[in-house]
Amino acid sequence: MFFHVKQTQYKCSPVMPDPLYAKKLQEVLGGQYGEMSVMMQYLFQGFNSRAEKKYKDMLLDIGTEEISHVEMLCTMISQLLDGAPLDQQEEAAKDPLIEAALGGINPQHLIVSGLGAAPTDSTGYPLNSRYMVSSGNLLADFRANLNAESQGRLQVVRLYEQTTDPGVRDMLSFMIARDTMHQNQWLAAIAEIEQQEGVLVPSSFHVELEDQAIAHQFMNYSEGEESSSGSWANGPSPDGRGNLEYVANPKAYGPEPSLRPAPDAMHSRLGMKPTLSNPKGCLEA
Repeated sequence: MFFHVKQTQYKCSPVMPDPLYAKKLQEVLGGQYGEMSVMMQYLFQGFNSRAEKKYKDMLLDIGTEEISHVEMLCTMISQLLDGAPLDQQEEAAKDPLIEAALGGINPQHLIVSGLGAAPTDSTGYPLNSRYMVSSGNLLADFRANLNAESQGRLQVVRLYEQTTDPGVRDMLSFMIARDTMHQNQWLAAIAEIEQQEGVLVPSSFHVELEDQAIAHQFMNYSEGEESSSGSWANGPSPDGRGNLEYVANPKAYGPEPSLRPAPDAMHSRLGMKPTLSNPKGCLEA
């Protein structure tokens, strides 16, 4: 059960309207690493959690906070559109192709959402549930969460640098600070689980069932050997199960593929007709 408090978590009012910037903010609202994505990701992980109660509680804490960030961004976007010259919006809406090419305002803010925010990214692509990760494995999910917070904070910082509006910067400064905490949160949770279960996902798979000969080899499949100097190519492996090895010229382990001719019933479907040189109608190179 959720309760809504009428006050926003933090101030979210611009000094001046700016429909172009409102379009940019749509990315951190409804984009792949936007607030709506992480809100749904954390809530679904929490709703589905079968782990220790502290993890479920933590997931629901942060997921619920992200709802407030969605509200703040929606409020900011709506106010950035308030008072924007109507002729600019109408002109852009006449030709979405020109609008997109010139990087103008989002015509859907006028046509679809009535000068309000929408659950889309900055190009108008709708929020997609495939952005969200909820696997049931805490370590895998928390690493996905760390990535989401890292990418999200990066985008908000870039947006901070693209405006001089003190009201917008004030709100973004708050959100950047919360993303700082959230990255620390996931790093701490990841370290805690890794200490208990190890660094590999999943930790339950039996070691003897995987090919140990190649399990710690870094294979050089591109020209140059600069990668050999990295910590991923030498020394003890992070999983504590062996030593990392650099392989300069990895070999092919499998044979050249050789496919059997298609059955007669497949000839017509594949457009392969029998000929004198190809009496069975086999596909020729």
